[in-house]
Amino acid sequence: METIDFDRLTLTPGMRVLDVGCGEGRHVNAAALENVGEVVGLDLERANLEAARDDHDEYIAPESDVPVTFLSGDALRLPFEDGAFDVVLCTEVLEHIPDYEAALDELRRVCAPGGTLAVSVPRAGPERVCWALSDEYHEVEGGHVRIFDREELQAAIERRGFERVDGHFAHALHAPYWWLKCLWWDRDQQGDAPLPLRAYDRFLEWDVLESPRPVRLLERGLDPALGKSVVYYFELEGSA
Repeated sequence: METIDFDRLTLTPGMRVLDVGCGEGRHVNAAALENVGEVVGLDLERANLEAARDDHDEYIAPESDVPVTFLSGDALRLPFEDGAFDVVLCTEVLEHIPDYEAALDELRRVCAPGGTLAVSVPRAGPERVCWALSDEYHEVEGGHVRIFDREELQAAIERRGFERVDGHFAHALHAPYWWLKCLWWDRDQQGDAPLPLRAYDRFLEWDVLESPRPVRLLERGLDPALGKSVVYYFELEGSA
């Protein structure tokens, strides 16, 4: 289940792709199936990196010879040279970082002139519902520290020399799931999730595994109104 729409990226042989905050590797592994030169995934959590490596080795490596590297690292101190990557991805990460502008500085630093930056954060409307339903949702260690105004985020990125070239909303069907999860947060954490939440969880698992076309079309139609994430695509000034 990718948040980034790879059809909106211009990927060519030899490109280096970085995913900052790669989690369990969904975008790293998707990028490795594209026509690129190298993919690097970076995350703070070693458990995420281990899961990402396992998925890559089992599902992606047999289908792709694109070199893939997973590294432990901090978005505020990226261990790469200036301009090292042609495409930089950062999905559902900035809302966790108190000094997100410092993270943007690092994303800018490692993006090559003429390169692409794709960023996603939780959309303000659905996120406010989650915060209203549960304090624990955003007060847990490592949780969300802000609700982004998307125009403010776009302006912050553009101040660093990027130009927005595309954007969309994503994951409309996940918004109600998180509202239910927040509504019954305590029971869910105690392993006593009510039937509606458990049923919705099974539905989303089925959707991710099977990707049925009617459900994909339904979500696409709902994304403008209910999409849980907002996704922006930028190009950095200068020649590649």
